[in-house]
Amino acid sequence: MENKIHNISVLYEDKDVVVINKPSGILVHPDGVSREKTISDWAIENYPEIVGVGEKETLKNNEVISRPGIVHRLDKETSGTLLICKTRESYTYLKNLFAMKKIKKEYHALVYGVIKENSSTINKPIGRHPVDFRRRLAEEGARGEMRPAATEFEVVERGKEATFLHAFPLTGRTHQIRAHMKAISHPIVCDSLYAPKKPCLFGINRLALHAYKISWQDKGGAGHEVIAPYPEDFENALNEFRKSVA
Repeated sequence: MENKIHNISVLYEDKDVVVINKPSGILVHPDGVSREKTISDWAIENYPEIVGVGEKETLKNNEVISRPGIVHRLDKETSGTLLICKTRESYTYLKNLFAMKKIKKEYHALVYGVIKENSSTINKPIGRHPVDFRRRLAEEGARGEMRPAATEFEVVERGKEATFLHAFPLTGRTHQIRAHMKAISHPIVCDSLYAPKKPCLFGINRLALHAYKISWQDKGGAGHEVIAPYPEDFENALNEFRKSVA
């Protein structure tokens, strides 16, 4: 884990923000259980000025943690673009952009099964799973507040047992893409939480989801678009998938 933390690549940086290519297998910030190094630790180590930027969070064990510069999250097993704020001003500004849905994100994923539609929008509210507190549910039986959620997707390639697609979350719910793909019976390949009984395919041994691109407009009106190259395991899985298509 230490190697992953110290080998994080910076994709873009200015005086307000830094965008990194987050490796799979690293938490963005502490969860009160794991004591492994997190993206928050990396951010403080490399940008000590961000201490105090952002908000605090009280975890279920009543531990209070800070989220320095963290204005959005990626799941531990998801790789790709992660935007970190360096100043309080940029944090407030970007948090508002997220709230107004003015930050665009594009994810690439391999999902189980063959999706017939070329494109679609999943409009399904998301609540908590009635049994497993770790999961979210966009189907009947969810409990708690049902929060509106929408995900667009475009099919890129179809194989015999899986589909490669691009997903565009229009809202920012926890596990949104994972829960939505599960709700339409096409969970993400190697998702141990939402498809635990399915075999991992194409040699990948983690969630086959990559945050490929993030786009926003800064305070001065300039547009930014940052792309995260595929990590080796995702690239290899895509190559194996394409062999099955041929």
